[in-house]
Amino acid sequence: MKQLSVVLSFALLMASCNQYEKTKTGLPYKIKKGSTTLLKNGQFVKFNLEFKLGKNDSALNNTYDHIPAFLRLDTSQLGKYSFLEILPKCGVGDKVTFTMSVDTLKSMGMIPEYNATFTKGGVIKGRIDVLAAYDNEQLVGAEYKKEEDKEKNKEITALEAYASKKGIKTVKTPSGALVEIQVTGDMSLKADSGKQATVLYKGYTEDGKVFDSNMDKPGMPPFNVVVGARSVIPGWDEGLRFFGKGTKGKILVPAMLGYGQQGAGGTIKPYTNLIFDIQVVDVTTPPPPAPKVAPAAPTAPTKEMTKGKK
Repeated sequence: MKQLSVVLSFALLMASCNQYEKTKTGLPYKIKKGSTTLLKNGQFVKFNLEFKLGKNDSALNNTYDHIPAFLRLDTSQLGKYSFLEILPKCGVGDKVTFTMSVDTLKSMGMIPEYNATFTKGGVIKGRIDVLAAYDNEQLVGAEYKKEEDKEKNKEITALEAYASKKGIKTVKTPSGALVEIQVTGDMSLKADSGKQATVLYKGYTEDGKVFDSNMDKPGMPPFNVVVGARSVIPGWDEGLRFFGKGTKGKILVPAMLGYGQQGAGGTIKPYTNLIFDIQVVDVTTPPPPAPKVAPAAPTAPTKEMTKGKK
């Protein structure tokens, strides 16, 4: 009997350790404490966040391998059935796990309809690591800049390894894009800032998947870019300055000089490094921008317009 009592006590202890609490709107969560000091309302919180689909643990969102999330804690704006309800119960160093019911999300209108991702009866698993807290925006800005630089340097290192493996000889732009010149072209007609470069290109990812191209496509016109006008991704804006009329080469673009954390629709995923085959067909002076039309001066009211009005 004594041995059975010990076993039951241990089972009860383990059950209590694994027991989830619930937020006011019913979100189950568990906090592994790393601090006795709670976050304060108004503080800026730095944390890692991950969402996974419970069925096969496929990632929906994950900051652990890239730039952490930052937000200002506002206890008046915690939302419903959200991890934001949990943050005021946390301190720096705390680790949180939580689960979200797809059915509950649908009943609350957060998911319009079931689909291939959010299926009836499905579960989303989440976790949070609270990394730091800051009392003003200046500190947050400096920390975020450090995280951006850290991410970009990691991407540049990956592209340098890719270039080395493929035998691509590159030079680096001031911000970190890599450029290979294969055919020099006419550098007296260089794509300097303010010049218009007429470009044929093919864009693909490190695994060779092409996402866009106007090369070898009959009827597809070249793409005109005014260098320095910030009308294209920063990796292009800097990389094209190494090209002249007739130059052929490559621009290897770290994600943070491309489409960064957002990606580009469903075509380019967040934090994706990009490679472009480039041929500059021509370099010209762009046409002057169309003159801005000044708004018409207000018309003075006539007697007829003001008749009957006081």
